[in-house]
Amino acid sequence: MSTIENTISPGSAAYQANRDGMIGLIDRMRALEERTRAASAAAKDRFHKRGQLLPRERVALVLDPGAPFIELSTLAGYMFDVPDASKSVPGGGVIAGIGFVSGIRCMVSASDSGIDAGALQPYGLDKTLRVQELALENKLPYVQLVESAGANLLRYRVEDFVRGGNIFRNLARLSAAGLPVVTVTHGSSTAGGAYQTGLSDYIVMVRGRTRAFLAGPPLLKAATGEIATEEELGGAEMHTQVSGLGDYLAEDDRDALRIAREIMAALHWERPGKASVQFKPPRYDQGELLGIMPMDHKRPVDMKQVIARIVDDSDFTEMAPNYGPATVCGHARIEGQAIGIITNNGPLDPAGANKATHFIQACCQTRTPILYLNNTTGYMVGKAYEEAGMIKHGSKMIQAVTSATVPQITIYCGASFGAGNYGMCGRGFHPRFCFSWPNAKTAVMGGEQAAETMAIVTEAAAARRGKPIEKDRLDAMKAEIIGVFDGQMDVFSTSARVLDDGVIDPRDTRAVLSEVLAICREGDARTPQRMQFSVARP
Repeated sequence: MSTIENTISPGSAAYQANRDGMIGLIDRMRALEERTRAASAAAKDRFHKRGQLLPRERVALVLDPGAPFIELSTLAGYMFDVPDASKSVPGGGVIAGIGFVSGIRCMVSASDSGIDAGALQPYGLDKTLRVQELALENKLPYVQLVESAGANLLRYRVEDFVRGGNIFRNLARLSAAGLPVVTVTHGSSTAGGAYQTGLSDYIVMVRGRTRAFLAGPPLLKAATGEIATEEELGGAEMHTQVSGLGDYLAEDDRDALRIAREIMAALHWERPGKASVQFKPPRYDQGELLGIMPMDHKRPVDMKQVIARIVDDSDFTEMAPNYGPATVCGHARIEGQAIGIITNNGPLDPAGANKATHFIQACCQTRTPILYLNNTTGYMVGKAYEEAGMIKHGSKMIQAVTSATVPQITIYCGASFGAGNYGMCGRGFHPRFCFSWPNAKTAVMGGEQAAETMAIVTEAAAARRGKPIEKDRLDAMKAEIIGVFDGQMDVFSTSARVLDDGVIDPRDTRAVLSEVLAICREGDARTPQRMQFSVARP
């Protein structure tokens, strides 16, 4: 392998401008995450007065202290709950991530019941479906901490009701795949949400707090005229003593989480061992990742400098560096784990697409996971490139991405435009994990290019009709198009729509990649036979 030489000048004005811009975006992201935590924590007195823990306190207690935890989709639903950037509370009403419970790596999902009583927020459904998909793909047990008032009836949409059925379908699929679903029902689990509890393998209920029923007292009275209290209808004691829905009766939230951890500890499930392989950290400061990427996606950047700060010893064996050089492909290791890397030092041309196709197939042959570091404005256009077979070679690359048999991990580091997003395993191509840096932009094309394209089309149409278009009208149309595109391409918009698995600080890239590579490796090593489990009752 060969060491990547450093070409970064941290003292330069360009570097400092990039760094200042990135830090500003990170600060904005952290402020939004803190707003969500504060909104949930505002219910602390109310929760503690009734003997309950706040949702994030529950998550902290169920997880192994000090163990890694990757929180997912923290910006989900941003600006969709209220269209005011100063008041929107992101997160989708769900706290979710991958961590360790009693030494077992799990997907953990918790209702953020400190906000609107745990009612699912905009894009909370999409977030929940995505974390379930990740649990299925990576063969992770699923631990859910439930307390939800159910759907917000004031925001009812029939499509959410229909699509919401996928949550319950996925719980059944997890169980059928041999992946245990452990649920603590801390509070309400009402109507269709009752199946979130019912479709679990192990169910812990809390005395005096759990409520699980298909129809609560108001709906029951309205539908049948029957009158019953919440406790009579769906309390923890009734369900653990009469209906049989609950398996374990806890005295309070802490006791319930203790039981959940004991259930996980009793599972016959392989615990990840610590890697014994020796490796060297990158030769260059990972903090320098803050100043590498320009805020303007049209400015060039050498992505090898990014690779040099995330791979072991900054060693990278590049494949065919002189053929399609704007597309960089090569092998490296991250904390001793082999990985193939594809990234962009410019648009994808026919040679670059051809090289990437070959490289993807070679990685599949050796069972090497692939990392895509997105930084491209797309595939090259123009007469010469069409004649050179850009469509054909681009299609082959997209086919290779689609058909790859190894885990594929995508990080949006800069631009990810047009079909280049597809060829570089964008979210639509179901990478195993997909994260964004705070400066990343995703769109079919840049706003200016879209506006100019429509201006040309509009002028041509007007000319055919013999009616020249007014310049003011054309300028207004272009401004509107640019506004639409620019308003949807940054990570605060794309991550809000759950078009990635979360936004990460560039300095955390190596640590995140190390964890997700381990998750992929452990998941792919499991077979249906090895996923059989048994449990001793606490």
